[in-house]
Amino acid sequence: MFSWLETTAVANWVALSLWAYPALLSLHIVGLAIVVGIFAMRDLRLAGFVKGIDPRVFVNLAPFAWFGFTLNLVSGLLLFTSQATVLVTNPPFLIKIGCIFAGMLLAGTIHSRLRKQSVSASFYVTMLSEEGTLRPLALLSLTIWAAAISAGRLIAYF
Repeated sequence: MFSWLETTAVANWVALSLWAYPALLSLHIVGLAIVVGIFAMRDLRLAGFVKGIDPRVFVNLAPFAWFGFTLNLVSGLLLFTSQATVLVTNPPFLIKIGCIFAGMLLAGTIHSRLRKQSVSASFYVTMLSEEGTLRPLALLSLTIWAAAISAGRLIAYF
């Protein structure tokens, strides 16, 4: 299946075009900056490292994070087509994909809790009482995204 994928017109375009691979890689980096930037700021705030940001802001930023994720997903799938047989056996790639999956599940969990808190009439009281339960999730999220980025950088070396 992966051998077939590498022979498709799209995979050939990505692999052989002078501009396709660099353009897709650039879009991938922009998507990464959006999604991880939003999640990292949210997690740093929830972990207690950044003060002065109302956590409700991150509920409103969720559509932008999903846009960044979608940009990464599409560009990543297109990049994958050009090297599918190599990447499916590449340990850093597999770790990266696992971390992204875990990171997005965790992002959904954190977002759900923030959204529930933001509709509460006593948001700040709720936030203060929940901050202790969100802090470990935020720290785990930061770790997972750092691992995904690190694994992504290591793909070329394995």
